[in-house]
Amino acid sequence: MTSRDAHDDLTFTVGHEEIDIRHRWETASIVNDVLVGLWFLAGSIMFLFENLMTVGTWFFIIGSAELLARPLIKLGRNIHVGRVRRQGA
Repeated sequence: MTSRDAHDDLTFTVGHEEIDIRHRWETASIVNDVLVGLWFLAGSIMFLFENLMTVGTWFFIIGSAELLARPLIKLGRNIHVGRVRRQGA
C-alpha cells in the first residue's frame, strides 16, 4: 500500500454552507496577505527617498497591523464555521 492509498480512505463530509463560508474567509485572508506585501513593498521603496521616509514608516505600521489581522481572520473563520456546524447538528 502506498502513502497515496492510505489517503484515499479518508472521507470528509461538510455542508455546502460551510464550504462557502470557508471560501469567503480564505479570500479575505488572501486579500489581506496581498495588502501586507504591497504596504511593505511601498514602504521599502519610500525609504529609498529621504523626503518619503515618514510616509514609508506609516506604510510599515499599516503593514504590521495587517499582519496582526492574519490570525484574527483565521479566528473569525473558525468561530463562524463552528457556529454553522452547531446549527446544522
